[in-house]
Amino acid sequence: MMKFLIAFALVATVSAGLLVPQPQYHYSKQVEEYDAHPRYQFSYGVDDKVTGDSKSQYEERDGDVVHGHYSLIDADGFKRTVHYTSDPHNGFNAVVNREPLVKVSPVVPVAHYTHEPAVAYHHAPEYHQHHY
Repeated sequence: MMKFLIAFALVATVSAGLLVPQPQYHYSKQVEEYDAHPRYQFSYGVDDKVTGDSKSQYEERDGDVVHGHYSLIDADGFKRTVHYTSDPHNGFNAVVNREPLVKVSPVVPVAHYTHEPAVAYHHAPEYHQHHY
């Protein structure tokens, strides 16, 4: 009987394998700070002559009022500048301005010269009637 218990204990130990302790997870409540009157100001600008990337932005916030502007170069070569404001009373409003980067000259009408067809004068045909 003793051999049976020893064999049983040996088989149980081998089949149990290595027990790895499971990680313990603890719930921790993180308190997020709330700012009832947020304030910030930022700006940046890029003017890369190699890639042609040119843009800038400025924004300022004081509580629920935000205003700022940004500009960029459109694909058609115009500089677009957007001035915007946002507040609880008026909502979001933006004014967009576009201006060419190079001075655009007014288009001068093209003078069209036409050659008048040469007038050829011929004698009118003469018809003779013969009486027999």
